[in-house]
Amino acid sequence: MSAKPSLQWANEPFDLDSKIYVAGHRGMVGSAIVRQLKARGYRRIVGRTHAELDLTNQAAVNRFFTIEKPEQVYLAAAKVGGIHANNTYPAEFIYDNLMVQANVIHAAHEHGVRKLLFLGSSCIYPRLAPQPMAEDALLTGVLEPTNEPYAVAKIAGIKMCESYNRQYGESHGTDYRSVMPTNLYGPGDNYHPTNSHVVPALIRRFHEAKLAGAASVVIWGTGMPKREFLYVDDMAAACLHVMGLNKRDYQAQTKPQQAHINVGSGCDIAIGELAMLVKKTVGYEGRIEFDTDKPDGAPRKLMDSALLRKLGWTPAVDLQRGLEIAYCDFMSQQQVEATLD
Repeated sequence: MSAKPSLQWANEPFDLDSKIYVAGHRGMVGSAIVRQLKARGYRRIVGRTHAELDLTNQAAVNRFFTIEKPEQVYLAAAKVGGIHANNTYPAEFIYDNLMVQANVIHAAHEHGVRKLLFLGSSCIYPRLAPQPMAEDALLTGVLEPTNEPYAVAKIAGIKMCESYNRQYGESHGTDYRSVMPTNLYGPGDNYHPTNSHVVPALIRRFHEAKLAGAASVVIWGTGMPKREFLYVDDMAAACLHVMGLNKRDYQAQTKPQQAHINVGSGCDIAIGELAMLVKKTVGYEGRIEFDTDKPDGAPRKLMDSALLRKLGWTPAVDLQRGLEIAYCDFMSQQQVEATLD
């Protein structure tokens, strides 16, 4: 009998026949992770839609793990949105995310999953954290009020991973890690007019203004806050890289019991400048105006991704190229919606 084929990657031999569960496989990040896994030759990738599996239902999650028996888990499922959505639905953001994380992480442990990657968010760090924000800034100050419920849920997910490692790392070989991405954009994004993040919201707004021949486009806030952006397929590549790191090498570079690691592009841009880039990408020729009555959010959010760079990962797609790809994706989604109508 021939041995199962395996891939030596990032210091860790992975069995290409391992069953891998990607929670949130149809979302922007989850679908990018699936693309990366398939590109690297993995054949047994499992996913469930929300209609097929409600991750807030503990019994349903346990049944899924009992039946499918995944060997690795990428926890990319989450309720996400921009400032408007976080302000409008705070109860949903904290409840849904807490339940999904608790159910999936605990079920993974109960069913013997040793390797799990939890996806958090840069909003876990204090609103006025020193820039760039390093991993040890966690729990050192007050969170940004506009997304505090979501941030608290994500912090709980990080601490769950750390706690399961602490209690079961030696006895069960538990190795649960967390990645904290900066603002993501790219194929599969949500372009909802009010509940989306800044890049997809700007793409839609400028595109619609171009079609309507509008004289101006209004941007929320002053345009002065600075944000960091990362193309989603770069994020997915980072996820596989972190999962593939040898446990001993990973622990040698991180603090004891630390489960989270930052993933960012390493540079940020003012929202006003970003708007200019999106305007150019879309081909809109009108004015940009700022609604200063709307909230800005945190003044700056730049991740310190030095640790991940040290561990061998760097992004491949710059912002200008990423925006061009994102706009093409938006146009493709528009064509699909038009066909369905």
